[in-house]
Amino acid sequence: IEERHRHRYEVNESYVSSLERAGLIVSGRALKDDLVEIIEINGHPWFIGCQFHPEFVSRPFEPHALFVSFLESSYEHKKLMCHKINKEDNCVKP
Repeated sequence: IEERHRHRYEVNESYVSSLERAGLIVSGRALKDDLVEIIEINGHPWFIGCQFHPEFVSRPFEPHALFVSFLESSYEHKKLMCHKINKEDNCVKP
């Protein structure tokens, strides 16, 4: 994946192993500097933190994959919650 990096924050490498033991997943690194670019949380249904700008390449009819994935996950979560609480009034209709 090639994305535009933002240089505001960096993950201190001396903490990466501790963070990974606590459940953080470093799922993307920059090829050039080996900096942490993408993180996830183990066991979370949808959590992604990124150091790039997905909004720069998103277009109204061609959204970035992160936005699409977030919306799909949100929709599935809403359906699950509606099923659990059995409230048809506020549920998403298929």
